Amino acid sequence: MAVSHVIEFDAVGLRYGQGAEVLKDISFALPAGSFHFLTGESGAGKTSLLSLLYLAQSPTRGHVKLFEKAVRSIGRDDLPEIRRKIGVVFQDFRLLDHLSAVDNVALPLRVAGYDEDEIQKRVVELLMWVGLGAHLNARPPTLSGGQKQSVAIARAVINRPQILLADEPTGNMDDKSAVRLMRLFVELNRRGTTVVIATHNEGLIRAFPYPRMHLSNGRLTVYPVGYSPDQPYLRTEAPNV
Repeated sequence: MAVSHVIEFDAVGLRYGQGAEVLKDISFALPAGSFHFLTGESGAGKTSLLSLLYLAQSPTRGHVKLFEKAVRSIGRDDLPEIRRKIGVVFQDFRLLDHLSAVDNVALPLRVAGYDEDEIQKRVVELLMWVGLGAHLNARPPTLSGGQKQSVAIARAVINRPQILLADEPTGNMDDKSAVRLMRLFVELNRRGTTVVIATHNEGLIRAFPYPRMHLSNGRLTVYPVGYSPDQPYLRTEAPNV
């Protein structure tokens, strides 16, 4: 039977140590194949919310379900299988500096046991698509910030995950590159991947009409397409698409 909601939060709270809650009473459900932007000021809790989604953190209270399974009930032996269904683009890239661009992107496929010929075909094709055809064998220290981000995104999507989470994925890119990568996310979404993208780029949100989850003071509100909160921290220019 098909999964109707791949992500469900019910009255979730998160605090670090004895500090105040950074997330408060978060409740929402994302249907399979949906696409949402995640917005909010720096410090509003976007990265913390994403960390709950890719199982790097556990909620202090409330309930989280992924693929209709309660996260608290997922055993240690089952975690790798769940995590393989989730692609993550981190703000700090988290690439392996001693590996080439090809080998960084190939890691998820090798872990999953794909044939090496298939790995090379898929990896090279994707890296060329994101504009890195001339840097296949380059190692991360020799790449620009935007190029590193492209490698990190390619690694996150190469295995066609069921959920894609991206933390400011276009923050190091010019508008042309940002739009190219957004179109990749859109195509993945069309093929069934549930996408959540944290961003400050209001122009990008206007160019790609999807609903928004907005965090303010640790609380989440889900808004329909076209809602644009009047916030000075948001970029407002829309890139050419």
